[in-house]
Amino acid sequence: MKLYKYTQKPFLFLALLICCFSSAQDISVHDPVMIKQKDTYYLYCTGRGISVFSSKDLKNWTKEPAIFPEKPVWADAVAADFKNHIWAPDISFHNNTYYLYYSVSAFAKNTSAIGVTTNTTLDPKDPAYKWVDQGIVIQSIPNRDLWNAIDPNLTFDENNTPWLAFGSFWEGLKMVKLNPDLKSIAQPQEWHTIAKRKRTFELADSNPGDGALEAPFIFKKNDYYYQFLSWDLCCRGEKSTYKVVVGRSKTIAGPYVDKDGKSLNEGGGTLLIQGNENWFGAGHNSTYTFDGKDYIIYHAYDAKQNGKPMLQIKQLQWDANLWPIL
Repeated sequence: MKLYKYTQKPFLFLALLICCFSSAQDISVHDPVMIKQKDTYYLYCTGRGISVFSSKDLKNWTKEPAIFPEKPVWADAVAADFKNHIWAPDISFHNNTYYLYYSVSAFAKNTSAIGVTTNTTLDPKDPAYKWVDQGIVIQSIPNRDLWNAIDPNLTFDENNTPWLAFGSFWEGLKMVKLNPDLKSIAQPQEWHTIAKRKRTFELADSNPGDGALEAPFIFKKNDYYYQFLSWDLCCRGEKSTYKVVVGRSKTIAGPYVDKDGKSLNEGGGTLLIQGNENWFGAGHNSTYTFDGKDYIIYHAYDAKQNGKPMLQIKQLQWDANLWPIL
């Protein structure tokens, strides 16, 4: 979740609430992901019960019902007194079913879990519309794990084997192989670290650390797997330093390297998006191909609106060496 887990809580709470605000041409979101069903785009973001919007043109958005009117039944057991503020969803369509992964976590802790809920349609007006929660896919526990089970992204390799990329701070971003049901970790377990920044050694295992990275998103194109991820800090208004970097690999588990050949596991990453005089910071992206065009979707903190996180949709191009550019 790109609501930096140990920053000012009043601002964080405000950011969660305004995720649901919408107007004719723009919407305020955190951690947006998107999918297209027939002629309609559906966007999911951090918010109470997971916030949902729909659009026919990627410009005019309609607020839809939240995915979880009530918190998942297992949430309090993971994060005590969970308030149904669900972070960083990820949406996929596979074998005629929609899979929506999501994060339940306690602030500033890796007391976290990734769950998944399924549906056969995304249209709330369809009589078949019903989200069925499948429970926990993976869970992290403080002082046991040096990784954080949030910010999921489902991806498939060239053999159609499913993998879940995820993570935030601690000892970097991880990838784990899933079973074909997409609801559980495959056995024997296969884990990979796919991105990492230097962490101060002396910090306690329970401390998120100072290696600020999170939100991996894997996008396959040009015979490469591209890993987009977010560096630095979000959710601090004008002090936000969020940015998107990218690396790529010929194999899904890596090693991912940047334009200079530096491994993402050694702090590498080619800068793609960062803040400027109009936007304090920008990050937590997702990347898709819709109707033959590639898009990158993310949130950025609007300098004209006191740092309100706003939806950004940009078309991706590719340079002569097959690296993404805006």
